Amino acid sequence: LAAAGLPSQPGFIKSPLSQKRLTQDSVELYCEAIGNPIPEIQWWFEGNEPNETCAQLWDGARQDRVKINATYNLHSTSTIYIANLTSDDSGMYECRASNDPDRNHLSKSPKVKWIRSQANVFVIEREWPLRGLGTCSDTGVLSLLPCSPLHPCPVGHEWMLGDKIVKKDMEPSTFTIPPQVMAYKKSEHGNEGDTGVLTCKNPSFPDVTSWNWYKKEVEDLPIVNGSGRYIIKSSGNKTELRILKLNIEEDTGDYHCNATNSQGSGGATVNLRVRSRLAALWPFLGIVAEVLVLVTIIFIYEKRRKPDEVLDGKRCLGLNLPGETK
Repeated sequence: LAAAGLPSQPGFIKSPLSQKRLTQDSVELYCEAIGNPIPEIQWWFEGNEPNETCAQLWDGARQDRVKINATYNLHSTSTIYIANLTSDDSGMYECRASNDPDRNHLSKSPKVKWIRSQANVFVIEREWPLRGLGTCSDTGVLSLLPCSPLHPCPVGHEWMLGDKIVKKDMEPSTFTIPPQVMAYKKSEHGNEGDTGVLTCKNPSFPDVTSWNWYKKEVEDLPIVNGSGRYIIKSSGNKTELRILKLNIEEDTGDYHCNATNSQGSGGATVNLRVRSRLAALWPFLGIVAEVLVLVTIIFIYEKRRKPDEVLDGKRCLGLNLPGETK
């Protein structure tokens, strides 16, 4: 349709891919869309902090660490580049595309909705054990070069005395750390009677061998899969806790997910807030109550008006009352 010059809704031909990076590294996401007219592409971001909302990203944002390049020739292409990553850059990045003429209008609603494609970026703190190709100084102290899952260690080791290699082997260096657990959302909301879902992930290596959930009270209470209203689904580096028929009194609070692998354990906390089903009706009920109060006041006022006030009103209109003469 686009080739024939006929209008067509936008569609993605390339979407951004989720990535893992270390702090101080950089990341690049790519997006490509087609349509007629050629669609506009925007980038949006939603972080992992509680109650954080989705916000649009601009070229030069985050103290000029964000660079956005876009071309519109036959179709739309856009690349977002973020330098010198910090932990605050972790989150969901969204590529949006639309060719509706009213897509950015402040009052008109666009006829064609923005299409969206999402990718997650995990930024891991650069606090890794130092393993890899090492050197031994004159004092006999072994120094190791830094490496990470994204920057693999060199194979083998060298022991040096000054500039001379005194020993060398080709044993592989391994990189393993305890789980670096992240909550998918640090704060979750649910309505009373619905099913609540809490999720945790582990982006580090090696994989998690066991997951455990706890309800944080005065003492952490372990949650057993299948007990009561709890269902736990764990697979590899992801775990999910489902709470059936949410109850405001019993289920509101903090939940802790704990992961264990061969190098240790780690955890994260998720806050769950349960709302009443009537919460959405409170503003409407407040308006109804105000109207009832106003009607009641008017009714009481009309009932207590003095008869003289009514008579005076009729005289002002020039009307004769019974028994009166001009």
